[in-house]
Amino acid sequence: MGTIYLVRHGQASFGAADYDKLSELGTQQSVRLGEYFAARGVGFEAVFTGTLKRHVQTWLGIAQGSGQNLHANTWSGLDEYNGQAIITAIAPQELKTPDSPELYKHHFRLLRQGLTQWMRGAIQPEGMPSYAEFVRGITSALDHVRWQYSGNVLIISSGGPISAAVGHILGASTEATVELNMHIRNSSVTEFTFSPRRHTLLTYNTLPHLDAPQYASWITYA
Repeated sequence: MGTIYLVRHGQASFGAADYDKLSELGTQQSVRLGEYFAARGVGFEAVFTGTLKRHVQTWLGIAQGSGQNLHANTWSGLDEYNGQAIITAIAPQELKTPDSPELYKHHFRLLRQGLTQWMRGAIQPEGMPSYAEFVRGITSALDHVRWQYSGNVLIISSGGPISAAVGHILGASTEATVELNMHIRNSSVTEFTFSPRRHTLLTYNTLPHLDAPQYASWITYA
């Protein structure tokens, strides 16, 4: 039986012109996670990331912290949904860039509503797959690991695919899966044990590498 360590990328650059890159703190989170893996003696048989910069940069940080320099395989099914396309599908009017607590709350309120409708098939955001196709993207990666490996495998992705995978495996409702998505933390670790027959959820959204008082300010969500 093997273990998949499914890691959400470190903090990205929310509100910036280019969201798809790690912030300075996001890099620190990733390096710290690598240090944690090294201290625990956790090595990997293989590494997979999505195609996004924040995924690749998270692996580079983990590799730096852990001293593991494996080649990372890219898997497009691990990429995040287009949050702006989802919001536009239900609120086509131009929105201000979130730069205040009120606008942040409004942004994520719209995102939660849009996600719920997309997952139920009520809307089809422009340029995006159906939700069923989105789920197949992440589950295809999990199935590939299940069939090809037997040890520890690291997968670096985003909150959407990770919550979709957990919701799929648990048979969770749309509402529960959306809530999983809304509360997943940067650089968090979700573990699945696997055999050739199935995956089993072991942990969700944990931050063992930040479980000390000096890292309290490193815990982020966006």
